[in-house]
Amino acid sequence: MKAMLMTGHGGVDMLRYGEAPDPVAGPGELVVDVYAASVNGADPKVRRGGGNYTLSQFPHILGRDFSGVVSAVGAGVSDLKVGDAVFGVLDQGNEGTYAEKLVVKAALVAKKPDTLSHAEAAALGLISLTALTAIEDTAKLKRGETILIQGGAGGVAGFAIEIAKHIGATVITTASARNHDYVRKLGADQVIDYNKEDFTTIGPVCDVVFDTVGGGVRAGCYTVLKPGGRLVWIAPAPAGYQAPRSDVATMKPDVKRDRPHLERMLELLKAGAVHAPEITPYKLADAAKAHEISESRHLRGKLVFEVR
Repeated sequence: MKAMLMTGHGGVDMLRYGEAPDPVAGPGELVVDVYAASVNGADPKVRRGGGNYTLSQFPHILGRDFSGVVSAVGAGVSDLKVGDAVFGVLDQGNEGTYAEKLVVKAALVAKKPDTLSHAEAAALGLISLTALTAIEDTAKLKRGETILIQGGAGGVAGFAIEIAKHIGATVITTASARNHDYVRKLGADQVIDYNKEDFTTIGPVCDVVFDTVGGGVRAGCYTVLKPGGRLVWIAPAPAGYQAPRSDVATMKPDVKRDRPHLERMLELLKAGAVHAPEITPYKLADAAKAHEISESRHLRGKLVFEVR
């Protein structure tokens, strides 16, 4: 099969389009012919290496979420068959979606509805699991509460805006001026231009902050929380940073990669509460260009590889 091979840690020159062995389904597993795979913020981090992202074996195939068609079924799999269109996210610690084929546990995938293209399904995989776990399972956001979502034009944050509006919360988000219309269409009630405005001036009005940006933004997140508020983060604070308040909860979502959460997303999609994000397509052979865009952190929606 063709795959984008990471030959070592470093820049985008470490990505080489070439041949890799076809995967084989073991018990409880599927082989999926990949039609689309999305780019996630963690992908360039793995490519660069360092800390938890350091690998010991190369070549390595990046990628976590995908959509495609089942081409082989392992022993013990009875609820899916060859020819089924499916999508999902590989298990924690596993990668390999930047390829024409992959192997995955059957329990981790869901059937793709005809109403979703492969590109849309791949784009929704990890962002929907992350946003649902953060907003519903971790923050337990309630109707009538106020939430600040940092970086609203990004994939996870944009999906979180839609979930929060569906729940009935007041949604504040940060975004550059060119993305204000985009995040308002997603449901944001108030948009703050992070290039011109200090978001902390809204004061302690938030029950929840969802931080998808991290770094120097973290300190301000605590400033806008009410006493007893909840800060949920997926992007880390600076090394050694200590939370300045003990009267609020700081939580990182434990993102479960499973069928129930994917099916929960499909329920919301069918109800019209959420939608596939804006997609910028790339060919798999152009992964280096996609990584450069991802690393710029000025993208909107999701970057998706059209594999087939």
